[in-house]
Amino acid sequence: MTGLVLAAPGAGAVLRAASGWELLVEPWRYEFMQRALLVTVVASVVAALLSCWLVLIGWSLMGDAVSHAVLPGVVLAYLLGAPFAVGALVFGVGAVALIGWVRATSRVKEDAAIGVVFTTVFAVGVVLVSVTPSRVDLSHVLFGNVLGVSDADVVQVVVLGVVAAALLVLKRRDLTVYAFDRVHAQVVGLPVHRIGVLLLGLLAVSVVVALQAVGVVLAVAMLITPGATAYLLTERIWRMLWVAPAIAAACAVVGVWASYALDVASAGLVVVCQGLAFAVAYVTARVRHRVAAGRATRHGPRRGGLPAAGPVSGRGCRGSSA
Repeated sequence: MTGLVLAAPGAGAVLRAASGWELLVEPWRYEFMQRALLVTVVASVVAALLSCWLVLIGWSLMGDAVSHAVLPGVVLAYLLGAPFAVGALVFGVGAVALIGWVRATSRVKEDAAIGVVFTTVFAVGVVLVSVTPSRVDLSHVLFGNVLGVSDADVVQVVVLGVVAAALLVLKRRDLTVYAFDRVHAQVVGLPVHRIGVLLLGLLAVSVVVALQAVGVVLAVAMLITPGATAYLLTERIWRMLWVAPAIAAACAVVGVWASYALDVASAGLVVVCQGLAFAVAYVTARVRHRVAAGRATRHGPRRGGLPAAGPVSGRGCRGSSA
């Protein structure tokens, strides 16, 4: 009898462990959850790679503009029976071209041109959604419907994501020089205009990829938050290119799993996880900066080498292998 009493706590612990493991693996037994995870991870990684350069260049608002400008393209693609990605890509590139044309042919500054163009185009999309008779809930375009993606959507996201990621990796050195010093890039013979066009084109493609996972409204978060988080954690661009996708992928896994466990919107929870990661990085960076400042006060500045903490610098990034 005593042996049975002593064995009971151990059996309970085993049952609790089994229950916890079951909760971890249960969502991935369903095909719709597997598709959701694949699409979200691919979209998160591609957007995170691009976000590194968007944050360094200062194009966060441009990412916001393109992510919202694709909405009317998606609605028109639905009306014409074309793939959503085609309409989104056309309107994304068109919005970028229109912003550039307004900026080049008027006294309006870039931020104002971006604000006028993307809000107007987005408003047109909202109007089209409201008047379009549809058996498909087009509001999913706004807020995402990653749990409802089809096999065709998965193939589209993976193909576009692999192409965009490959171009970003292959052109990482040129993009880094362009991000920190366009004049220097032009002096050394880099095609500055083509690099800018490539970056904007990849931005449009990344928005199309993120559209399947989190929708138009939250796509901008995936294009900014991972890069901003990595920017706080490292001083080198090549480290940012590892840290940002790693954080984004981890947030995708945690967000999709938690959305199943808590029965809440997957897209929103993925972005919330990214926001929490940014908050942790912000606190970490503040603590590291205070520790470094305290050491400098007590012992004086170090001789040689880089400062103990600080933001990513152009000199440091160009001097390191991307």
